[in-house]
Amino acid sequence: MQAEIPPTDFSRFVLDAIKSSTSTAQAPNKLDQEVLRVSLELASSFLVTDTSTNPDLHAGSHTWYTGLSQLVDILVAIHSKDPEELELDTINAASKACSECWTVAGTWRGLEECRDGVRKVGAKLKKLLDEDGYTYRGEYVYSPLAPAQPPPRLVTVVAADAEE
Repeated sequence: MQAEIPPTDFSRFVLDAIKSSTSTAQAPNKLDQEVLRVSLELASSFLVTDTSTNPDLHAGSHTWYTGLSQLVDILVAIHSKDPEELELDTINAASKACSECWTVAGTWRGLEECRDGVRKVGAKLKKLLDEDGYTYRGEYVYSPLAPAQPPPRLVTVVAADAEE
């Protein structure tokens, strides 16, 4: 008889990761944003595993959404406390996680309703961006829908002989 594999739980994973990253002696009150980025990178995988390993699809989508929402709430809290502390790489990781989760939710049968969760989390992230909606502190944020940056202006060289 095979042992039953317990369902994954992204919200539990996030809490455990955050707890372990804030207990360092070097900076006890500072969160290691690398842990946030790695957790965000795993969001789309947990979307698949939370929903496929839990016999109740709704419960699995709930644990996934709770975990992703917790991560973005942490970014919002860091930004509110000190926008200079929130790293561009962390914002990029969150934006990419939303993009990947959007794709997974639209590709895997039965996960379409998870796109609502991505919309909610994305709306929180969008509030952190600069007025243009594509940059954070003047730097472009990852987005598959962002306008392409214009190419740098070419300097026109006029030869002295060309004027004659």
